[in-house]
Amino acid sequence: MNSIPQQKPKLVDRKVLIPFILITSLFALWGFANAVTDPMVQAFKKVLELTNSQAAWVQMAFYGGYFCMALPAALFVRKYSYKVGVLIGLALYALGALLFFPAAITEQFWFFCLGLYILTFGLAFLETTANPYILAMGARETATQRLNLAQAFNPVGSIGGLLIAQQFVLKNLKSDDVADYASLDLAEKTLIKTADLLVIRNPYVILGLVLIGVFILIAVNKMPQARDEGKKPSLKATFDSLRRNKKYVLGVLAQVFYVGAQIMCWTYIYQYAEAIGISSTIAANYQLAAFVLFLVGRAVGTYLLRFINSGKLLAYFAVLAGICTVFAIYMEGTTGLYALVATSFFMSVMFPTIYGIALNGLDEEQSKIGAAGLVMAIVGGALMPKWQGMIIDLGGNGVSDTQIIGVSEVNFSFVLPLLCFVYIAWYGRQVFRRYQPVKAL
Repeated sequence: MNSIPQQKPKLVDRKVLIPFILITSLFALWGFANAVTDPMVQAFKKVLELTNSQAAWVQMAFYGGYFCMALPAALFVRKYSYKVGVLIGLALYALGALLFFPAAITEQFWFFCLGLYILTFGLAFLETTANPYILAMGARETATQRLNLAQAFNPVGSIGGLLIAQQFVLKNLKSDDVADYASLDLAEKTLIKTADLLVIRNPYVILGLVLIGVFILIAVNKMPQARDEGKKPSLKATFDSLRRNKKYVLGVLAQVFYVGAQIMCWTYIYQYAEAIGISSTIAANYQLAAFVLFLVGRAVGTYLLRFINSGKLLAYFAVLAGICTVFAIYMEGTTGLYALVATSFFMSVMFPTIYGIALNGLDEEQSKIGAAGLVMAIVGGALMPKWQGMIIDLGGNGVSDTQIIGVSEVNFSFVLPLLCFVYIAWYGRQVFRRYQPVKAL
């Protein structure tokens, strides 16, 4: 008897296509927030005369919000529904963005950081909800590939956010037009600071208004509730099962290192460029190139996952990202900057692939709580840029005041993302050898 060939499961079934599109659109929204915020580290440093490590509080506030809200968001979604979780996330996202209006009036750095902190409460809700929801919208065999497809819209939002930051913020900062801003008298400096903080405020306030519109759109559309009606296992049992799952635990740590590496490579493009005499406005073009490479890499990675085991692909890309980082550390001038930009191509698949690997094989309840741990791992983006800023400040407030093992302090600081890529490569290799003996579809 002839065997009937098995048909590959669909990536996205037609009956969930509309919910898939709506949830996928959220990936672009938090990509936009990430990209708008990265250049603000350099902007706040100049306008408010901060050190590199002080300016890194922008990233501490932004990514610290993820850590604080991810688990409460998961527990909320566990009790209620994905749609309610999305709406709560959009509301908090909009509130944080709109807080930039009073922050600009008070001209207090902590107020801007508070707005970012609340904004990322909303992003934590959205990411905790959207990622496992996408994984659940089809067969397990195509889950990692499906998440990579949805995550491909993240760099689309990132490109849009960076263009807004470049064209409407960085180009309009009056403090960049002054040769020696720090030496101005108090009256002139106050006028420039007030004008520049209004420039920083505007994209966030407009974003808040757009988010209110998206909130209304999601609210009026019918979405699958995707909540369990049966008896749920206890939280203690769920936590215990996750704690004993070595692949998951190591995956959370891999996500910490990945997010830290990504934010360091993107945030400190501006400081790297500054060290070789490139202005923030021009440096934004290099970050734009990094985002385009990230988008291309995500598309290429999603395609390759049809043929290559996800753990093996993760390891390959991490090794190549590490090689680019070594070049960025030891190469001088724009060659090193090109190498730093190139890391984005190889970072592209890491977040969704680690996410899919770590949650693969978990039941729905474990996935909901497990997703919180993976979103909490975004705290790597809060801690590691702060540490990198401290390395850059070793010789003073500049970016190349001293040398460490033969390279400038800003170049040496990229040893941190290099170490992150080493761990991610090891994790991918472990996954391939121990947990995924067959190819991912």
